[in-house]
Amino acid sequence: MMNIANMGQRLVRASLILAFGVALAGCNGSGESTPAKPPLEGARIGGAFTLTDQNGKTVRDSDFAGQYRLVYFGYSFCPDICPVDLQKLMRGLSQFEKTDAARGAKVAPLFITVDPERDTPEALKPFVARYHPRLLGLTGTPEQIAAAAKAYVVTYNKVPGSAPDRYLMAHSQLAFLMDPDGKPLALLPLDDPSTDVDEGAPGKVAAELAKWVK
Repeated sequence: MMNIANMGQRLVRASLILAFGVALAGCNGSGESTPAKPPLEGARIGGAFTLTDQNGKTVRDSDFAGQYRLVYFGYSFCPDICPVDLQKLMRGLSQFEKTDAARGAKVAPLFITVDPERDTPEALKPFVARYHPRLLGLTGTPEQIAAAAKAYVVTYNKVPGSAPDRYLMAHSQLAFLMDPDGKPLALLPLDDPSTDVDEGAPGKVAAELAKWVK
């Protein structure tokens, strides 16, 4: 059964996709001809942030100048959706790297937590290591996380659990591909938790990266 946090993820994801006006053909990895313009071209998504990575190092958006960025917001204590999304996104990136190592190396994968209370650098380090050797796990103060989420039009809220420290986080389920200037290009495919279709298969992620990473 879908829990309340998962329902929240589904709703905010659907509403934001509609708000962006993203054509389905732009994110389905179907092999159709590349659109003339990126689906998110001109969207007000992304911006400056100052956060801390899993090694305790300060990381700024400007550190990725000249690189494409794969940006996903989630949290390490997520019971189901975030781990599946990250696994498929990072497998997709790995497939893309194997196909074209030079272009693959241009993509910086970033996981930004929406749960800074529990997602300390120490908690994020083993979590991100499971998925990709270059995946950065980013945390910060509640204010820093709120600012980063606002820049990426990501919403999130705490959902009480069975104990004070066992809460869930309802949040936007979106994976952004940003260009070397930090401007949005496209949303990468992710699974819809309400269906059995493999919308976010690694092959579809790899195909979408191949469309936009030059």
